Formats: sequence, structure tokens, C-alpha cells
Amino acid sequence: MEETKCIASIKHGLRGEVRIPGDKSISHRSVMFSALGSTPVHISNFLHAQDCMSTVACIRALGAKVDFLGEDELIVTGNGLYGLSEPQTILDAGNSGTTLRLMMGILAGQPFLSTFTGDTSLHTRPMKRVIKPLREMGAQIYGREKNTKLPIAIVPIGKKLHGMAYNSPVASAQVKSAILLAGLFADAPTTVIEPHASRDHTEQMLRAFGVPIETNRTAVTVRPMKTLVAPRSIEVPGDISSAAYWLVAGSIIPKSNLILKGVGINPTRTGILDILHAMGARITIQNERTSGGEKAADIHVETSMLKGTEFGSEIMPRLIDEIPILAVAALFAEGDTIITGAGELRFKETDRIQAIADQFNKFASGAIEDTENGLVIHGGKRMQRATCFSYDDHRIAMSLAVLGAAGRGVEIERPDCVNISYPTFYDTLLQVKQK
Repeated sequence: MEETKCIASIKHGLRGEVRIPGDKSISHRSVMFSALGSTPVHISNFLHAQDCMSTVACIRALGAKVDFLGEDELIVTGNGLYGLSEPQTILDAGNSGTTLRLMMGILAGQPFLSTFTGDTSLHTRPMKRVIKPLREMGAQIYGREKNTKLPIAIVPIGKKLHGMAYNSPVASAQVKSAILLAGLFADAPTTVIEPHASRDHTEQMLRAFGVPIETNRTAVTVRPMKTLVAPRSIEVPGDISSAAYWLVAGSIIPKSNLILKGVGINPTRTGILDILHAMGARITIQNERTSGGEKAADIHVETSMLKGTEFGSEIMPRLIDEIPILAVAALFAEGDTIITGAGELRFKETDRIQAIADQFNKFASGAIEDTENGLVIHGGKRMQRATCFSYDDHRIAMSLAVLGAAGRGVEIERPDCVNISYPTFYDTLLQVKQK
């Protein structure tokens, strides 16, 4: 029998402080980049979750030393920018698209063979958007289904990659990062031009490792490097994508009052705050500071009356991972919410647009319309209890939990996928629930 998780309706609100787990994107990069340095880097508030541990496993297989001092604290010591070694086994990216795509950029110009696999979900996700530009730089990459899917092999080319200017058809931090990381090993500068600026964690952290980065609107340029100068320490701020569930839950569950501690507020990631403010959410930013080169703050959220809104492709790179939980907010808002330009969601851990429509409509039939590249959400409909499937997608599972808690309850089939990014999510929900 498949495991399920029952979330009851919460009538008396959420109260207290929530310390947000380390940012997943920054946790990945902190380990990868530290492995390219030659001195120890102390990383704190690391997200000890399945996706990030897939990165740790790959980095260890490539010869870097990773020592955990606690669950969220570790020291990574690399052997220099050109010091990675040929893995003795197939590299397993698990469920992590970030691990796979960024590691492909790092390994594209290495003088050894590397081969990737992953879980069932990752095997279905197309990698062409990363493989195409890397091959244009000279990399030899081979995979299943016309070199677009796992398993994928990267074959040494015996010379440096070619620096180039690449006009990316999509605004994607993973695509941009893979190309920029490959550019460190190229023979000339490499530039990525995006239609809209995507999250810039790679650029921020490369600067922290002594790499000069040039930006001009949506263009980013990196030059070949001989060495990286690793910082002594990196403190990973809390993940705003994880904070998003509490931002919405605190807004829609009556009598809620939450303080979210140490949340990263990098401007390329704060689309969720912009949209919730536009919907009328009572959210305030407190105690702003800088953490590991990234902006962080505490966020106060209280119950509010939300109204529908409309947003599309221009803001999408800043909140693509938050669409499922924003759809929950929209269900409790007055009026319609129209989301466009979200076609990328069809190629995540699951087709998230279809998953949202299929599962969320179980709570309020006809409330959500699945459009070609987005959703139309009719807010204010009467909710009912539902039994829903997670699709083994952590963001769908957590969004369903918030929806059930704000509504009349939910039973989630296959709930443990939250371990991919937020292992303590269900426990935290119980801790802040008012009796």
C-alpha cells in the first residue's frame, strides 16, 4: 500500500517563528564551486536534502573532499580549478536537474570521460537546452533520444572549449549557469544573452570566488580562469522557495501571524513577494542583512484578504518554482488570477501545469483551467476535502498540504517527496499550528 499523509483543516491559524532551510540553489553552487578551489571552504546552513546530497555525491566522485561537521554544516576542499579527476563510477544526479545541468557545464571541458544517470523522473526531462550550447562550444555530449535525455556521456575533446556569445531562447538560470561554468575552461570569453534576466546566484558566487563577471542588461560574460580564489566560509541564506509555502499559508489561513527567519531576498528570486503584494498580502521585510554575498532578511506575514491578479513571462524567471503555491493563494483570492508564460512548468519533475489543474480541481471543481502555457484560476469557490497524488513532486506535495490546511483537509498520496528540498516541512507545519 502506498504511503499517504493526512493534513487536517487548520481553523485557529499559524503562529510563531520558522527558520527557513538553506537555499537549494545556493547550497548546490556552494559545494560545486568550492570543489573547484584549492583551499577549504566552511559552508553553514547547507540544505541537507536529497537534491543537494546528489551534488555532494557527484563532487566526491570527482575527487574533492567533503566533510560534514553536522547535518547543515560541512567543509569542502578541492584540488584547484583543473584538479577534478575521472570518476570511477557513473555519476548519479538523482532527481536534481540543477546537479545534472550545472555539472554538465563543469565537466564539458574536462580531459576525462564522465557519465550521468538519475532517477526515473530525471530520465524523462529534456536536456537539449543545455546540451545544444555546450556542443556549440565544442563539447562532445551523447545521450538517449537524439542526445536530449539521460543517460548522458561527456567525452573528452583533447583541447579547450570555444568561447562564444549565446542567445538563449529561454531565461533559465540552469542553462545560463552551465554555459558560464563551461566558459571558465574555454579559450576566449563566453557571453550568455537571455530574453529576461534569470536568477543570478551563479554570478554572485563566482564573484565570491574571484571571477570577474561582466553584466549588461540581460547579457552576462565570463572569461577563462586559471584558478579560483575560494572564500573561507559561505553562509547559505534561507530558501525563498521554501519560505513561499509559509508566505501563502500565513496569508490565507485565518488568524495567522508568522515570522520567517533568515530568508534570502536576492532580487532575481523575489517575484513571489511582488505577486503576493499585488494580491494584497500583508507582508513586511525586517532586519535586512548580507549573508554569503546574498541579501537576507526576516519576513513577517499575517492573514489578509487577497484579490486576483495577472502576470506572465516577464516575471516568470523570478518565480517559476513558486507557481504551484501561488495557485493555492489564487484559489483563496477574490476574483480571477491569470498566469501566462509558464510553459517551462511542463518540463519540471512533472507537468506542473497539468498537475495543478488535475489535483487542485479536486478541492473545487472547475476552479482551475489548464491553458497552453499557463493557468486561469477562479478564486473564492467553496472547498471540499480531497485525496490527491503528489506525482513525486516536492512542490506539488507541499502546495497540496497548504491547500488542505487552508481548506477542509487533504490526504496526499506519496508525500515523502518533500525530502527533495524540505525534509522538515510536515513537522514545521505541526509546530506552528495553533491548538
